[in-house]
Amino acid sequence: MLKLQYKKGLEAGVDEAGRGCLAGPVTAACVILPNNFSSRTLNDSKKITRRSRDELRIKIEKEAISFSIAHVYSNEIDKINILNATIKAMHISISKLETKPERIIIDGNYFKPYNNIPYNCIIKGDQKYQNIAAASILAKTYRDELMMTLDKSFPEYYWKKNKGYATKKHRESIKENGITIHHRKSFKLFSNQTKLNLLFPLITFI
Repeated sequence: MLKLQYKKGLEAGVDEAGRGCLAGPVTAACVILPNNFSSRTLNDSKKITRRSRDELRIKIEKEAISFSIAHVYSNEIDKINILNATIKAMHISISKLETKPERIIIDGNYFKPYNNIPYNCIIKGDQKYQNIAAASILAKTYRDELMMTLDKSFPEYYWKKNKGYATKKHRESIKENGITIHHRKSFKLFSNQTKLNLLFPLITFI
């Protein structure tokens, strides 16, 4: 079972989902768990089943002292780049907490200070600490829900299955149908792309 947190006190775990996708937002979550929180199944969201993630989301939201979710969308990602967009999503998620944490721990190796709150970056933190793992669960489940909703308007891209990631079928769909307002134009959308092919139309809602 993962450790509850890095240090004692009111500590928030932060993680993101969707950083490497071709379409959709990057999503961050921030979670403060109580000292009596316990789960033997909680782990990095990528290491457990969808059913387990959905069950854990209910438990986390019910028992957390505070939690929040933030999306930064593709147009903003294209403007400020994916790293800055990820940090922005994390900052927004922290700002939305109803309870201010005494410390923040972040999955990964890079973060920018937020409101002078002490923080630590932890490689594979979502496999070590429950508060980061809880954040990874919320970030993934909320983002997956959003991509499944977007799939209803753009079923030809199979977002319900690939969630915007660079699968072969997704790339083929981009070549065949062009890009949408949800695609990250600053990303390498095609396997042989050196620059964005502007011959493809920009698909918009009607």
